[in-house]
Amino acid sequence: MSEDKKILATPKVRKFARELGANVSDIKGTERKGRITEHDVKSYIANQLNSENEKISKIKKIEFNHSDFGEVEIKDIPRVKKIAAPHLVNSWTTIPHVTHHDEADITEMEEFRNSITDTFTGEKKKFTPLSFIIKALVAALKLFPNFNSSIDDIENGKIVIKKYFHIGIAVDTPHGLMVPKMRNVNRKNINKINNELKILSEKCRNLKIDKKEFFGGSITITSLGGIGGSFFTPIINYPEVAILGIGKSSKKQILIDGKFQIRVMLPLSLSYDHRIIDGAEAAKFCNAIKDNLGKNFAYKLAV
Repeated sequence: MSEDKKILATPKVRKFARELGANVSDIKGTERKGRITEHDVKSYIANQLNSENEKISKIKKIEFNHSDFGEVEIKDIPRVKKIAAPHLVNSWTTIPHVTHHDEADITEMEEFRNSITDTFTGEKKKFTPLSFIIKALVAALKLFPNFNSSIDDIENGKIVIKKYFHIGIAVDTPHGLMVPKMRNVNRKNINKINNELKILSEKCRNLKIDKKEFFGGSITITSLGGIGGSFFTPIINYPEVAILGIGKSSKKQILIDGKFQIRVMLPLSLSYDHRIIDGAEAAKFCNAIKDNLGKNFAYKLAV
């Protein structure tokens, strides 16, 4: 008790230290006769945190020889993945992600897609399902502009609502994942979108795409449909506020009007920034996409 009396600090400062989990007896005062101020408490806490961070960094840097446990091979990380890594870390740590999962009935869409023929030759034309999904997504963005935004200043409550529709397309290449933007999709029909998808993919795989094409997007689509899998949790492409993940479609027995029917169902995984989009809005947005891919045939008008 006698030792405690020698510590010069006001009740307010003592309370402040306790609230921060600090013991005033461990703090060196900088005022006259060693009196402790709030600034001294803050400096002490800051030093403690820096010390802890240094310890953590040292722990993280501890390396061991993997070859001690068996045969290994050392390879260089692909350049594209090296470039993407800090961007992904920033997106994951900055944005509070929530993922909404749903399924779209694309039975009629698939029937229509597989029935398209060339007007002049009569030959069947090949359209990727992604072309229709892109068009359906843009129609939903027009109804829900928050999904076509970026947070400008969260503290002052400012967001940027984009009036353009530039859709990011995740392209799997031998060099790593690339996400070029397809510009002004709202002005293009399905045929144009389908052709541009091929061109963008080829440019990415051959490393012929301009760097500026990776910036300025509205929202991104990442599709695993051609590979497999159903639902997943895609990482938002910062500074966008949402990303739509597409799984592999499959036939399922669905109860409609009291009867089971075989329908083609498409898994949807929508990750969104919870700072600006809530769960109800995400569900409504997904419902709009489902409607545009379903019997409403909104995509048909743009062929």
